[in-house]
Amino acid sequence: MKTLALIGASGHGKVVADLAENLGYSVHFYDDNYPKTDTVGVWSVKGTLADLLEAENRPEFAFVAIGNNHIREVIIQKLEKVGFSIPALIHPTAVISKYAEIGPATAILAGVVVNPFVTIGKGCIINTRAIIEHDNSIEDFVHISPGACLAGNVSVNKYSWVGIGSSVKQGLTIGQNSIVGAGSSVVNNIQDNLIVAGTPAKKLRTREC
Repeated sequence: MKTLALIGASGHGKVVADLAENLGYSVHFYDDNYPKTDTVGVWSVKGTLADLLEAENRPEFAFVAIGNNHIREVIIQKLEKVGFSIPALIHPTAVISKYAEIGPATAILAGVVVNPFVTIGKGCIINTRAIIEHDNSIEDFVHISPGACLAGNVSVNKYSWVGIGSSVKQGLTIGQNSIVGAGSSVVNNIQDNLIVAGTPAKKLRTREC
């Protein structure tokens, strides 16, 4: 059985660990709260990220189960630098078009639908039962939350986050490093570095990196 080093002992980590086991991996967690945190659910925490990076007999595969898009990027870069293979993890119940492209280090969770000619970048989270319609472009380190629905020809730029249960009208662009609040309806383009929410979604404030 392949061993997967999973970074991030959190609720999201539990979901990714369950997914990884469904795909035939044996999971070992690593988290910087170790040894204070030495278990997560039924899984043991073996050490910190530094312990993993410095280990002589480390596993071939690793994955980052951390929700913060920027932190996820930094850790993925550290893992790649020392030679880890970071696969995409795709739940068996997800429906993925054969014409879609999925980047490495991306998690696609249970019940997701990804339709034809979608591109999903590196290090993304496509969360439970999200729907990504045809011809979408999801850039690197984006999080599409549970139950979000993106209509056709939507672009979501790097580091952005679409909240749980939100919907995005066809043909729109969500700018880089922006957040769409839970349950929002996006009917206009969203500029970079904005936090928006509501029906229709409106600017609440700018977002710091």
